Amino acid sequence: MKAAAFEYTRPESLQDALRALRAHEGRAKLMAGGQSLGPMLNLRLARPPVVIDISGLSELRTVTRQDGKLRVGAAVTHAEIEDGVHELLRGTPLQQVAPGIAYRAIRNRGTLGGSLAHADPAADWVLTVVGLGATLEIAGPAGVRMLPAEDYMQGAYTAGLREDELISAVHIPEAGPQARWGYYKFCRKTGEFAEASCAAWFDPAAKTARIAVGALDGAPRLLPQLAARIAQQGLAGLDETLLANELAGVMQDKDEHHRKLHGTAVTRCLAQALG
Repeated sequence: MKAAAFEYTRPESLQDALRALRAHEGRAKLMAGGQSLGPMLNLRLARPPVVIDISGLSELRTVTRQDGKLRVGAAVTHAEIEDGVHELLRGTPLQQVAPGIAYRAIRNRGTLGGSLAHADPAADWVLTVVGLGATLEIAGPAGVRMLPAEDYMQGAYTAGLREDELISAVHIPEAGPQARWGYYKFCRKTGEFAEASCAAWFDPAAKTARIAVGALDGAPRLLPQLAARIAQQGLAGLDETLLANELAGVMQDKDEHHRKLHGTAVTRCLAQALG
């Protein structure tokens, strides 16, 4: 199929993009890499009268250090992160995650902010930002607001964005010298979305211990009790009963098979981070 007819506009600045969003009163769709929106347009699952292309906005394509965090522009592509194009991202958890996203052709075009805006429960960046305790920078007519990653996603394909807002950047905590990161996901084959996934981030210098599970029916969920125990005891604190109980609390609608799959993802993720 082909997309229904729509008007295409390519703003020259972030403020122009925000004005275009306001002018169309929630009827327009933003496009960065187009790897999610493109298929939806072609299948006519989305029929916006206007598409606003923000992929070339320089304000969204930089990586800087700001207030002890790395500010990653929303239009930075998966491939740019994978290839270490931005020096500040080399060796970071983002560079470790990026190569496992879909296929290279998609990584060449897909963007960090676009993936987050799509809010697919099985997507890699959705889980990564929650696991890291990142903060989303959201631009709107009233200026910029900051939103913790765990408060952003409200459900499957449902995000905490207003109709006249867009994600302008993601703020990632910088790692201390003893920080450890793990990321593990189950896919039926390379390039597919995960059936179960886990991200773990431990940074003693920042007193941070986070374990998040993804590929659920909605937003990623944290396992705070297990994270606190692992932070104190290392892998020796990986108690199967505690893990099973915490997973049961965030996966009430999943059967035993899925809980087992997620439990294994957590175990392998922790082994990767701390082994």
